[in-house]
Amino acid sequence: MKHGNKAVFYIFWLLLLSGCATVLLTGASGGVAYTITNVASKTLISPIDQVEYANRLALLKMKIRYIERRETENGVQIIAETNELNIYIDLKQITPKTTKIGVNAEKNIILKDRATAVAIIEQTEAMLGGS
Repeated sequence: MKHGNKAVFYIFWLLLLSGCATVLLTGASGGVAYTITNVASKTLISPIDQVEYANRLALLKMKIRYIERRETENGVQIIAETNELNIYIDLKQITPKTTKIGVNAEKNIILKDRATAVAIIEQTEAMLGGS
């Protein structure tokens, strides 16, 4: 490999490992960002309390077990699970009427379930009425 190609290769991997790269997935409800750090996310135009309630309804609809709710510095973390997945849902208040939802669905430390993470966001948005 030539020196120029090595530099590009290493810069590419550095960006991937730092989590700077983002892939945009599209679904029925619009784009959901999915980062290299394996967290699907989307900003919703609803207050955090409404997003949290809608998320709870989405988890019930999807038959995902709600385990715990934790207060965080900028919002709430919800922990849920299925027989195969540990699910971490972060709700962060961006403004009083805007909330960012991030979902990390893990099979284990290495394997993630992108489809389930995106589905949780889409179902949460649907419970809000498609905001």
